[in-house]
Amino acid sequence: MDTTLADPLAGRLLDGRYQVEAQVALGGMATVYSAIDIRLDRRVALKVMHGDLARDEDFVSRFIGEAKSVARLSHPNVVAVFDQGRDGLYPYLAMEYLPGRTLRNLLAERGRFAPGEALPIMVPLLSGLAAAHTAGIVHRDVKPENVLIAPDGHLKVVDFGLARALSVHTQTRTGVLIGTVAYLAPEQVRGTGADARTDVYAAGIVLYELLTGSKPFTGDSPLAVAYKHVNETVPAPSQLVPGIPPEVDRLVAQATSRNPRSRPASAGEFLRLVHDVMRGLPSGGWPGPVAWPGATGRVTNGLAGYGGMQHTRILGDPADGRAVAGSDGDAAACGDADGYGYGNPGTGRRRRRAAALAVALAAVVFALAAAAGWWLTQARNATVPAVAGMADGAAVTALRADGFTVRMGPAVTDNNAGAGTVARTVPAAGGRVREGTAITLIPSAGPRMIKVPDVSGQQLSGAEQALRAAGLTPGPVRKVASGSVDAGIVVSTTPAAGLTWPQPKPVDIMVSEGPPLPSFIGQDEQAIQQWASQNGITLNVQQDGGSSQPQGTITRQSPAAGTPVTQNETVTIGVSPGPPQVTIPNVDGMSVGQARQTLMKLGFAVTVNRFGPFNKIFDYTPNGEAPKGATITLYAGF
Repeated sequence: MDTTLADPLAGRLLDGRYQVEAQVALGGMATVYSAIDIRLDRRVALKVMHGDLARDEDFVSRFIGEAKSVARLSHPNVVAVFDQGRDGLYPYLAMEYLPGRTLRNLLAERGRFAPGEALPIMVPLLSGLAAAHTAGIVHRDVKPENVLIAPDGHLKVVDFGLARALSVHTQTRTGVLIGTVAYLAPEQVRGTGADARTDVYAAGIVLYELLTGSKPFTGDSPLAVAYKHVNETVPAPSQLVPGIPPEVDRLVAQATSRNPRSRPASAGEFLRLVHDVMRGLPSGGWPGPVAWPGATGRVTNGLAGYGGMQHTRILGDPADGRAVAGSDGDAAACGDADGYGYGNPGTGRRRRRAAALAVALAAVVFALAAAAGWWLTQARNATVPAVAGMADGAAVTALRADGFTVRMGPAVTDNNAGAGTVARTVPAAGGRVREGTAITLIPSAGPRMIKVPDVSGQQLSGAEQALRAAGLTPGPVRKVASGSVDAGIVVSTTPAAGLTWPQPKPVDIMVSEGPPLPSFIGQDEQAIQQWASQNGITLNVQQDGGSSQPQGTITRQSPAAGTPVTQNETVTIGVSPGPPQVTIPNVDGMSVGQARQTLMKLGFAVTVNRFGPFNKIFDYTPNGEAPKGATITLYAGF
């Protein structure tokens, strides 16, 4: 079947820029095509998102955001992201095109690798991951399928950040975890999050697979495999392949510890451990260079893209008299191009040349001696970096990156460094030591903790003195109202007495301002006058003419109830003069209904007393004036 006819994108110009050629790979998230960037005239790999995911705008937004983060990551062992965009229903990434193979293909062909081949393979893989971790990017889906092998032998990691976008999109999408569950860290299975250490775990599983040719855990279902990651320890590779050195077993065990804190803190830390193991293996135990099937060159144990990379040595034919170039770029003459020593006519000239050669030789010897002296006295010295205050793991990483070995000393209390960080180093920061010197990290157990003394009931000055005597720092003074503690006396502290507290953190002191002001509203003015006199409070009385409350009723106060007050303080109150007086109309002779209606319109309440069968008002009380809302009694009958 012709896939170019079946595939809707084959042959299409995507986004007016990318001429799609053919499908390269099909994955769980996207399809990868080879394409030509007609603007820059270069071949690229287009990763086009599957339609079901593309319909989720939230996912597309996260996909693009992750792509932008990865596009800022530039490293020889990371597949470069050139561009991202969207053409209608097709969100895409334009990436570096590598026509090579994946590490999975190589594993399928080779079956497994000896330690001397497997560890160098890990070097470029971890180098790419380390660059990402330094940039704050976590891969979340490290596996052989995501490690590409370029035709020149370079290893490059692909699909950074895309697993994060998918994991946010859904945790239950069918098929998402089936292909990757073999490399999931226990914390990913539990759903408690992912960081650089989850990538380290997955890379440890990849190393196990390189060494043994199989995954550590298998099962009838992805769930069964995930369960083993959470509950079982990854076995030592030597159990499956006898002869693998113990230090390689330990390396796998460190990287795949079920406890994230026991793993290397990042891919960079894992990479340094790999180099330590590579250097520590006995000489002669290493096989020859790793040759990738189909590569245009051979890659040595150093591998492409990291430190010890050695390209293929290009050797000319010695018989033609031309230079022979080695991997270090030097050259040696293989013919007698100058004719030195062949048929030279004059011995004087030979002597002069010999003398010149001797002088030059002496100069070279002197220069070499000077360089050696400088190397022994200066070049091999290094300054101990300042790592105090850094997290223990980050400090170890920084020191090893500078070429030091690291030891951990006993933890000490330190008021300037939190628990889990470095208090100091031995030798101290700034000192000059030989390269490779062992630096001892002194971790901090946190600040000194002191029990807070009980200073309640004391004057402020005495309480502050008691705190200082205990080794603590008196903090801000806060005024609080108290009905049981006199003004100026300490009520309590924060933290409370009896609790332990870090020595450098201040202790707040609560001091009484006296009893809180009660609520006067609704009470009679005369009763409050009596209370004020007993408590040394002066009342500022103001008439509240708009009030309908009974005369002498307090309608407002300032300060408000609950405010601390002291003796001789003035409190303003509003007092009602009583409701306004209303003239009572003459309702004699009116019917009961007419009289009731007239009085109620003026705001009075009305009651009726009847005498006999007649309905006429013959009297009412009170008369004249009465407060609005007062009750008028009507008498009807006779």
